[in-house]
This record gives sequence, C-alpha cells and structure tokens, in this order.
Amino acid sequence: MEAAEARTPIGLIAGSLGSGKTTLLRKVLGRADRRYAVLVNEFGELPIDSEVIRGTNVEITELVGGCVCCSLTGELEAAVEEILERAHPEYILLEATGIAEADALVYEVEEKIPRVRLDSVVCIVDADASIRFPSVGYAGRSQLRAADIVLINKIDLVTEADIEKVVAQIREFNPDVAVLKTVRCAADVRVLFGLAIENRIQSAPVYGEGTFGSFAYTTAAQLDEWRFREAVSHWPPSVFRAKGFVRFHERGCLFNYVAGRAEFEEFPAEGTELIFIGSKVEKDREAIEELLRRCEA
Repeated sequence: MEAAEARTPIGLIAGSLGSGKTTLLRKVLGRADRRYAVLVNEFGELPIDSEVIRGTNVEITELVGGCVCCSLTGELEAAVEEILERAHPEYILLEATGIAEADALVYEVEEKIPRVRLDSVVCIVDADASIRFPSVGYAGRSQLRAADIVLINKIDLVTEADIEKVVAQIREFNPDVAVLKTVRCAADVRVLFGLAIENRIQSAPVYGEGTFGSFAYTTAAQLDEWRFREAVSHWPPSVFRAKGFVRFHERGCLFNYVAGRAEFEEFPAEGTELIFIGSKVEKDREAIEELLRRCEA
C-alpha cells in the first residue's frame, strides 16, 4: 500500500483506582509492537528513568522500545497535539481516570482532535471491589456506558457466582459490551487495542481470555461502498474488531470497526485487505466472506 498520512489511533483506558490500569499499561509497553505514547495524569507507577522533556501542556519521557510516557499538565487537546508533534507515536493510550469522565473524553477525542481517531474504550472493573461495594457511582456508570470492552479483573479473588453478579451489573449499563475475565489484566493487547496495519495483513491467532480468534480476507476486486456498509451492519456478534484497507469504485479507505462502531478514512488503498477478530469468529467466517463477496463489482 502507498504511504499516507492517516489519523493516529487513540485508545482510552478507564477504571476505578486500583482496578488494574497501570498493570495493563505495563503489559502494553512490555509487548510494544509499535511506538506508543501513554498519556496519564501523572507519571505515578510507570518506570520513568530518563530525562523528562517539559513542554507547554505535557511532560514527555522516553520509555523502552521507543515508546514515550506523557504527563498531562495542560488541556487535553493541546497536549495530544504536542505529543503528535514531538513524539510522532503510532498509537496513543489515554488513561481516563483523573482527567475527565469517560463519555466526555470520547466526545473530546471524536469532535475536537481531528488528527486522531478513537480506536477503542477499555474499562477495567475490579471484581473483588464490585462484590464488596456493589453500588456504582456516576463515574463508574459513565465508564461502563462508554466502553467497547470491559475487563473484569482480579477474578481469582472471587467465586464464579460472584463473577456472574459482576457481569449482570455491567450489563445493566451496557448490555452489548464485550466482556473478558482476567487476572492481572492478562488479555491480549491486540484484541484490546487492535492489530498494527502492515503493508500486507497477516492472519494470526489471537490468544487470551474469551477464546478470541482471527482470520483475514483479501480481494483485488473493487467493492460497492453502499453494499459494503450494508454488509457491515449485518456482521454477526462474533466480530468484535475488524480493520484494514477497503477499495471502492471511487476511493480507497482505511477501515476500522470495533464493537459495532465503524469508521472510514480516506486512504490510497489498491485492494481490500481486512482482518477480523472476535470470540469464536472462525465459525462465522463463511457467512462473513459471503457478505463481502456480494459487495464485489
């Protein structure tokens, strides 16, 4: 594919104090497959060893693997712009807690920061705390409603019956959200924050709690855009995430789909190359491919 200036994806991590957000951030950075920028309210527990670069709206320091950690000191919109100019990340992770309510963050990212696109919203729920303190406050409700995927973390501290109570509680506020059950946030970060788009998409198994799988679809044929949009609306629930390149008659697009939300971004795609990931998605592969074939010219 030809190189093009695409919007930088941004993932939001929400959750109450002590739920596991820093643990998840450490996991992402420990398996970094691209240049991440992690934006937090303060450096806190992340390993910061090198010199801090002090800017107008954000303080930036280098981490392992070329990633950077950024501490917010000004407005979010200005801070993200500063990160893009100074650090040139391939993906931004934003820790929601302590900055704003999750729904307000989603609005700000989608409406006020044109150089980024919302990739996914991950909410971490502390299973043990949810059982001991079952009341859900405004911030918790906001996080659950905004989430594309919920990690029920610390399931080793509660019973199976307790876990089902937590799931039911989550479903009260977001009936269709994808739910993964984890210990120390041990879910595949590729499922949570997408697969890096390479020059040629490779189908690869995706491991983690929730039996996620994946498959790739490619075709040199041009697709009818209206038919494709219609096909997306009929994808089965097993498709949690899909991304890649789509070639229509009049234009090419960078395509991103997560938990029912689809985005199309202008991109000089020469053909269609998509990868699908989700819970047992392979069983629906034939039906999904048939929907896509109907879109071909």
